[in-house]
Amino acid sequence: MEGEIIAEEELFKTFVIPDNTKMEEHNIVLDGDIIVGNHSDVRYGLIADSAILGERVEVSGDINARSDIRIDIWSHIGGTVKTKENAYIGEFVSIDGKLVVKGDLDIGNNVKISDGFEAKGWIVVRNPVPVIAYLFLYLTELLRMGKDEEVEKALSEMFDEEVETIGTAAMIIPNGSKISIDSIRVPSNAVIGSDCRLVGNIRATSLDLANGTTLYGSIRTMDAVNLGENNTIHGNIVSRGNVHIHKGTHVLGEINASSIRIHESARVDGVMRASGGIVFEREEEDVLNEKELMTLDI
Repeated sequence: MEGEIIAEEELFKTFVIPDNTKMEEHNIVLDGDIIVGNHSDVRYGLIADSAILGERVEVSGDINARSDIRIDIWSHIGGTVKTKENAYIGEFVSIDGKLVVKGDLDIGNNVKISDGFEAKGWIVVRNPVPVIAYLFLYLTELLRMGKDEEVEKALSEMFDEEVETIGTAAMIIPNGSKISIDSIRVPSNAVIGSDCRLVGNIRATSLDLANGTTLYGSIRTMDAVNLGENNTIHGNIVSRGNVHIHKGTHVLGEINASSIRIHESARVDGVMRASGGIVFEREEEDVLNEKELMTLDI
């Protein structure tokens, strides 16, 4: 892996929402970190452990972080920015509210802060390292220290297109995404963890949803939709690919897909349409019991 060059466009392919993420009325609240790709538009405030924003990112509300905040050039924050650690603010960033930093402040030229700033630590006026370069430096340092496994783990959790488990991974918003109370539009695949509360109609290439999540919106994809157990979808599902719904999941709308596999304990209030057919799955224990009875009859 050492010496391998990863293209910038490869870094933010998959939209990832970790476990226990909540979309509230004004904020996205999560336990871990959040990374927002370049040219993304987030119509919420952000409450996270740390926040890393790329170039020309739009965040309409406040940003509150328990750890560091990095905001790259030409980004706009529509509220107050607060961190209990350090802040790195790039050139031409504009903050409509106040900047409150408990640690050190590394700030570029031509930064506009409407309500002024407070910093308890050192203040350095220079151009902070761009976010993408910072991520490369971080991974390079891990490699230099011989921590290849940690690098592979970080890349698989944060940037792999085929993430299957979320756990405590960061929330990754790919380049050019648009997130508002009405819609969640991402340019590629979406992977969502367990026990989340989400608002908005999801538009993605494909969707993989874990367990116990509630979505107040519909789902539309080009490829497959895989819904885990005990989820609630307050809307329709439309996909050109296959839809797989596991036990206990409730879809309050209709389903239109190429094919549908649905557990017998799942519930769909609307009509199901699938040109490739609909398959109902049964509990594995019931199937085994039936096989045992058939063996006894023979």
